Parts: sequence; structure tokens; C-alpha cells
Amino acid sequence: MISQVFILSSKGDHLIYKDFRGEAGSDVVGIFYEKVTALTGDQPPVVMTHRDLHFVHIRQGGLYWVATTTADASPFTVIEFLNRLTALVKDYCGSLSEKSVQMNFALIYELLDEVVDYGYIQTTSSDILKNFIQTEAVSSRPFSLFDLSNVGLFGAETQQSKVAPSSAATRPIQSSREQGGKSEIFVDVIERMSVVIGSNGVLMKADVEGEIRVKCYMPSCSEMRIGLNEELSIGKSQLRGYGAAVRVNECSFHQAVRLDEFDSHRILRLCPSQGEQTMMQYQLSDDLPSAPPFRLFPTIERDGHVMMMMMMMVMVVVTSLLFSSTAINVCATVPVPKGSVSLSQELSSPDQSAELKPQSRAVVWQIPRFPGGTQLSALFKLEVPGLSSASMLEVGPVCLSFELPKFTATGLQIRFLRLSPVQPGPSQRWVRYMTHSDSYIIRI
Repeated sequence: MISQVFILSSKGDHLIYKDFRGEAGSDVVGIFYEKVTALTGDQPPVVMTHRDLHFVHIRQGGLYWVATTTADASPFTVIEFLNRLTALVKDYCGSLSEKSVQMNFALIYELLDEVVDYGYIQTTSSDILKNFIQTEAVSSRPFSLFDLSNVGLFGAETQQSKVAPSSAATRPIQSSREQGGKSEIFVDVIERMSVVIGSNGVLMKADVEGEIRVKCYMPSCSEMRIGLNEELSIGKSQLRGYGAAVRVNECSFHQAVRLDEFDSHRILRLCPSQGEQTMMQYQLSDDLPSAPPFRLFPTIERDGHVMMMMMMMVMVVVTSLLFSSTAINVCATVPVPKGSVSLSQELSSPDQSAELKPQSRAVVWQIPRFPGGTQLSALFKLEVPGLSSASMLEVGPVCLSFELPKFTATGLQIRFLRLSPVQPGPSQRWVRYMTHSDSYIIRI
């Protein structure tokens, strides 16, 4: 049983507040923000208690999504509800951000009225709610087929008809009615890498967590069939097919996916509802089919008792897939000795930037675009008063974060995407790939 639901910005601004049972006052919003900001560490506990009131919250889109309860409700149920609520808001508003919530507050209140009744959860299904939600979403950014400025997860490099624009899959699901019934479906294969590379260049640990997401803008679709690699092997099963082996350790599927053709032909069958759903999740550990995408060649020297020089050269390893891909939003964070006061730099291209952050004791090297098969270098000169041999040991390890469009670390690919029956009128189907990481550690 849920007493209240509210949404706060990262600064504590009240965006949405809904009281279902009147069991607590509106001052609980301020109490929650004081408790969550008073805690040390980057990740405060998901469940907190104030007297007889329990706060359950998640962070999505840079916002706090909070539910309160005074009963002995299961925290896992409330967390699942909040996750589904964020998915609903993303489906109906197009994106999760402070601006989007502010512009669509009336729509979000209407969603809350339908989803929760006197604290009891009724439904979180987009298919059911679309019959009751009448408020139209206000897009925080107008949709344009030629908008290629944000090259993020759904980025594009050229204005070709075969490439989906960046904002194509971030519009509300109700916008398909506004655009004359335009039917589109997006299938995204997204993988997150966690890598540790030793100082000798040997791969010490590699984990890949992947998922296949489907976002449907079709008013009606009886069945969709997604064909994966025929040679996909799961766990310790024998290799299949005649192509290069694609192996994952384990996988799980959405409850709506039918698997009667998966064992024999690696085909997923489902009837997608409007909105975004995660159809499949999989994991691979310590057995990458190819070399990690980045290599680092560091050189660190001591120049007297004050100056330290770091030469960093990063290279994108050339593979058949990476050669045509361009890494974006690459960021290298290099821990430096305590007491570093200034930084001078020589970068290999003008679009790069580097900054010394004394509070985190690190040099942050930003690379907006990094074409496959190329290498970039940087020379950093740090002024460290009282530099000693012990201070040199404080350098590293280097942590990379990046996004790699059109690439999957496991080699998982979509063979085909078929709809049945054939949709009347024009329809478009998009398949996109993305590998990203925020835990790519290279020891020095």
C-alpha cells in the first residue's frame, strides 16, 4: 500500500507530488531530501525510515522517484512499481528529464490517477492505460528527421535514409496518432562492458551485460519475430551452425516472449505492446570473442622534485567491426598524486580537452569522437610540490568511459525482424547496436 508518490530534481525542487491516503503531510518531501543529501557516499540506501514512515526511492533521469508507505509493504514491490512508473512516464512523455516532467506534469498526474487508487496499484500496462489517458504529451524537443546533433545511444553519422535519427525513439508513444498513424519499431542491442587490464596489457577480467530492447510505435502488431545469430550458444552448450561462435553464459527473457522456435532456430516471437520493453537479457564473463576495444600506452617520468610528466597514448584496436565504428563521449580519468596544483597539456587534436580536478585528485581527458583504427595522444605536465617516489605510486589506474555505436562486444546480431501479418500502410523497422562502459580499468 502506497501513501504518497513524489518526484524531485537533483537539487530538491518539487516536480510532482501526489498524496493517495492523507496519512502524512507534505513536509515529508523536505524530510526525504534532507536525509538523502545528509548521507555520505554516491549511493544512499534505497529504503529509509522516518518515525513510522518508510521512504523507497530510485534514481532515473537525474531525478528522485520516491514512494512512501506506513504499512509493512514489500520494498521489492514498491521498487518494481517505481521502475515501471518511470518506464510509463518515458513511454508517454518521450524521455526522462527534469524539463520533460515539468512540461508534462498534467499527463503524469493523469497517469498516477489511473495507476494507483487509494494507495493500491491497479495497472502499469501501456496497452490498458492508452484507453484512458487523454492528455497529449508536450515534447521537450521537436522531432525532426534531420536532427543529428545528439549522437548518443541512437546516434547517426550521415543523413542517409537507412540510419535512424537520434531523437527517433524518444518521442511519446501517443505521437504516432498525431503523425498520421506512422508506424515504427526499434530494436536496440545494448551492451555494457566492465573490463580490467593489467599493467602488462593482459586482460584480467571482462564482463558484458547485454539486453535487447524493443520500442514499438505501432498501433497494432499481432506478432513480431526476431532472428538472432544461428550459431549463438548459451552456457556450456555445443557450438551451433557453421559461422563464428557467439557465446553467452546465461540469458533471461521477458514473460511475453515465446520460445518455441528459439532452441531450433534462435528466433524470438512476441506480440509487442506500445512503449519500451526489455525482451532479453544476457551475460558473458571472461571470454570475449575479440580483443578489448581500447589499449593504453602510458609513460610516467619524474622531472625534479616538483614536476611530473605523463605521456598517454590511447588506441582503438582494429577489428572488422570496429574499423567502421566511431567511439563517442570518450572520457579518461587518471588519478594523480595528492597535492597537484597545476596542469599543462599538449593534446593531439583541437577538439580534445583536459582538466585537473583537485577535489577528486584526477586529470580528466575528454575526447568527443574517436574513429576506429586510430590513436590519440596527450602529454600532461603536473606540478606537485614535494614530489617523491611514493607520490609516483599514486598515479593510476586509468578509468575509461565511452560509447561505441554499431558494435557489440559479444558479436550478437539481429538476423531479421519480421512482422506478421504485414502492416497496412508504410512502416519502418530499425535495428541498432551500442556498446558502452563506465568501468573500463587500465592499470599503469
